[in-house]
Amino acid sequence: MFVTPAYAEDVPAAAETHTETGVAHEGGHGGGVFPPFDHTHFASQVLWLVITFGLFYMLMQKVLVPRIGAILDQRHDRIARDLQEATRMKAEADAAVETYEKELSAARAKGAQIANAARDAAKAKADADRAAIEAELASKIASAEARIAEIKARAFAEVDGIAAETVGPIVEQLTGKRISDDDAKAAVAAGKGA
Repeated sequence: MFVTPAYAEDVPAAAETHTETGVAHEGGHGGGVFPPFDHTHFASQVLWLVITFGLFYMLMQKVLVPRIGAILDQRHDRIARDLQEATRMKAEADAAVETYEKELSAARAKGAQIANAARDAAKAKADADRAAIEAELASKIASAEARIAEIKARAFAEVDGIAAETVGPIVEQLTGKRISDDDAKAAVAAGKGA
C-alpha cells in the first residue's frame, strides 16, 4: 500500500498493525481466518448460493432449454423433409428406370419386327433401319443412365451433407465435446461404409 508522508505522520504508531508482508499480527482483525471460511459468513454465502442457483435455473428453464429444443425440432423436421425428398427422388429414378426398360423392350420388339419385315423386302434397307434404331436406343439409354446417375448422386449428396451437419450437434450434446466438420463428415462416411 502506498502511503504519503503526510498521511504517515497523522497515523499514530499504535494503530500500525501490519508487517512487511501486509498481514495483520495475531489478535488483529478476524484472527487471520480467510473470510469465505469464517463461520459468521456461512449464512449469507448459502443465501447468495441459493439465489444465484435459482436465477441460473430459471434462466435455463425459461430461455436456454426452449431455444435448444426448438433448434433440435427444426433440425429434426428438416432432416425428415430431406429424407422424404430423397425418397421421392429415388422413386422418380426407379420410375425412370422402369420406363426406360419398357421403352427399350418396346423399341427392341419394334426393331425386330421391322427387321423381319424388311428382310423379305430388302436386306440392305433393313440393315440401315436397324442401325438407325440402335443408335437412337443407345442415345436414349445414355441419356436415361446419365439422368438416373445425376438424380441418385444429388439425393445421396444431400443426405450425406445433412447427416454430417447433424452429427456435430448430436455428438456435442451427448458428449459435451465439439467436433470439427471434417470429423463429422469422416464419421458419416465411415458409417456409410459399414
